[in-house]
Amino acid sequence: MLLGTYVQAQQVRVISIQDAIALANKNNVQIKNAMLDYKIQVQTNRNITAAAYPQINGSINTTYFPNVPIQSFPNFISAATYQVLTQEGVKNGSGSPIVAPSDYGFVSAAFGTKWNASGSVTLSQIIFDGQVFVGLQARKTALEYAQRGVEVTQENIKTNIYKVYFQLVISQTQMKLIDANIDRAQKLLNDTRELYKNGFSEKLDEDRAAVQLSNLQTQKLSTQTNIDNGYLGLKFLLGVPYNDSLVLTEKITEERIREGVPVENNYQYTDRKEYQLLMATDRLNQYNIKRYKYTYLPTLNLNSTFAKQAFRNQFNFLNQGDWFSSWNIGLSLSVPIFDGFARASNVQRAKLQQEQTQNQLENLKLSIDNEVQIARNSFNSALLILQSQRKNMELAEEVYDQTKKKYEAGLGSTTEITTSQTDLVSAQTSFITALYDAVLAKIDFAKAIGKLP
Repeated sequence: MLLGTYVQAQQVRVISIQDAIALANKNNVQIKNAMLDYKIQVQTNRNITAAAYPQINGSINTTYFPNVPIQSFPNFISAATYQVLTQEGVKNGSGSPIVAPSDYGFVSAAFGTKWNASGSVTLSQIIFDGQVFVGLQARKTALEYAQRGVEVTQENIKTNIYKVYFQLVISQTQMKLIDANIDRAQKLLNDTRELYKNGFSEKLDEDRAAVQLSNLQTQKLSTQTNIDNGYLGLKFLLGVPYNDSLVLTEKITEERIREGVPVENNYQYTDRKEYQLLMATDRLNQYNIKRYKYTYLPTLNLNSTFAKQAFRNQFNFLNQGDWFSSWNIGLSLSVPIFDGFARASNVQRAKLQQEQTQNQLENLKLSIDNEVQIARNSFNSALLILQSQRKNMELAEEVYDQTKKKYEAGLGSTTEITTSQTDLVSAQTSFITALYDAVLAKIDFAKAIGKLP
């Protein structure tokens, strides 16, 4: 085996339609990403919750001053000294009383130590913040929105799986009909050759039978290619390796197509996953409006800091010397006064977004009504066409059988039997198309009323 080449062992999967849907829910990338979106929302909710808890932070700092900062200040020492001397009547060397100068000047001195260290713990707690409280209230709805997104994705993938799965089921019936037609064409060709050898038919008759057989073999090859591609598409939807083998267990009949279809207009908008998603969006918009309205209210926070400080001329904080404590507790009240109408703009924007969502809900109702009626009409029509095409196929089979008997009895021509065989193939193709159209119509109708199993 070449370096870097990996061949995965083939697995045979025997699956029903529900098995296929379960596989897709587990493996399909779109569904997996939608589920990850849900988990991301869970973590976002945790982040929102965290804002309502106390926030505690610790810090340790040390500072070294190669040159301790010099500060200048009025010479209060000299002023005090002269005040004492004048009060006591002290005289200078010449015997005159000491007189205080008019300006004592400034004294420059280094205050502090070369090493400073501090450690502190700070606690902050939101007592009231409207946006945080609204965020806490909206957590459940945000999770519901993410869950509805998962369900919409699952519903879309499920619809595609139904269509591809039953197309492949119907293709099995189609291949059986093609094989039966090939057997008939092969037998006709063999009979025609024998008649030609014995001088009872022309070479043209043999050629016609050969062309008919070749056309059927080409049809089988084309159909098989479409089936192979259909299986690849189904594997992609299920998220399974392309070299796995799928065995489909479902069967499709006209009776099954007619089963379980409601006759009355008893559907509910809320049965549709898209409608549920939009309703969750509308509720989130309501919270968004509330959040921006709460920005007009003051916010109140509690803050407290406990600190220890030490001052040294050498780095020996852990060995000796005092550490001085400080502790403060405070309340911070922030009152919004004027922000250039930003809050008002945010509230109006949130209201307009909610109005958009409500318009989408109304439009979705109209769309669902339209989809249901079209799907119902298409389904009823498909059933009638299917019934007609089945009878037409049965009639074509009878015509072919009668023509073949006449031909074998020497009362018919190869042209007649070739024509009847062509008509039979055409009728079978129309029946298969009608069968698949009926299945599609039922799937679309079930999805339109939100009842796709």
